Amino acid sequence: MLIRKPTDIRSSEITDERVYLDRRGFMRAAAGIGAAVAAGASLPGLVAGMAPRPRFSDEEELTPYEAVTGYNNFYEFGTGKEDPARNAGQLVTKPWTISVEGMVEKPATYDVDELIFPYTHEERIYRLRCVEGWSMVIPWLGFSLSNWIDRFRPTSQARYVEFTTLYDPDQMPGQRRSVLDWPYVEGLRLDEANHPLTTVVVGVYGRSLPNQNGAPVRLIMPWKYGFKSIKSIVKIRFTDRQPATSWNVAAPNEYGFYANVNPDVDHPRWSQAKERRIGEFRRRETLMFNGYGDQVAHLYQGMDLRRYF
Repeated sequence: MLIRKPTDIRSSEITDERVYLDRRGFMRAAAGIGAAVAAGASLPGLVAGMAPRPRFSDEEELTPYEAVTGYNNFYEFGTGKEDPARNAGQLVTKPWTISVEGMVEKPATYDVDELIFPYTHEERIYRLRCVEGWSMVIPWLGFSLSNWIDRFRPTSQARYVEFTTLYDPDQMPGQRRSVLDWPYVEGLRLDEANHPLTTVVVGVYGRSLPNQNGAPVRLIMPWKYGFKSIKSIVKIRFTDRQPATSWNVAAPNEYGFYANVNPDVDHPRWSQAKERRIGEFRRRETLMFNGYGDQVAHLYQGMDLRRYF
């Protein structure tokens, strides 16, 4: 038997940890690589191309994993910040399907693994800003939502895309309370959804996404408040009309459809001008579009961002 020490092993031969941790993805990736090699493709090229790591917030200290997974807003499991971690363990995330509906050329019900597997999972370090005045810096694992949109092929009439969370009060005890009109619904303009920063998230800190963080699949839009980042998605619908989103329906004077981070527009019950990172005591200035203005401000050119908040 040949045993090689780590110094003898080229980096191109090492399986990326994120692929390994997702066992089903790892097995399917191995099968795909085997087929490609049989067809004459270069194995080093395939491995090297599997996991690029673009980062958008490299200069900031990451929020600890324990805080990211232990301090959450996920009202389906309770309104307390620690409730999701306490109550989400019973959620069954395999098998899981996502229904694609509406103004789209390829409507279907897809297995989540079928939707996730073809795309490279990139590590994207984004800030997550919540309206209560706290924020985190998190290494999400995922890919641009535009990959799915291209796959589903919205029709020329589609202007918006609506997302719906699982409704199952037996697994999600928070849905037994009328805090919101369940199931949870969010929406984006199609150009927002197609922006490369809009991310389908399947993991965090190089691990599979925990239930309390929105397993098996959620969205992140880093320039918007956290409630736009819908979790545990079961339905995607393309439409020509602005969707009625959960928080906008529940409290339209507090939560606008766009939910762009804007320090100049206060929440009726608190200021948005400053924020506090989880784990820090000092408060810092809130940045317009959460600091992503150079990337996304053009999406809202000419709009009154006090009216469309």
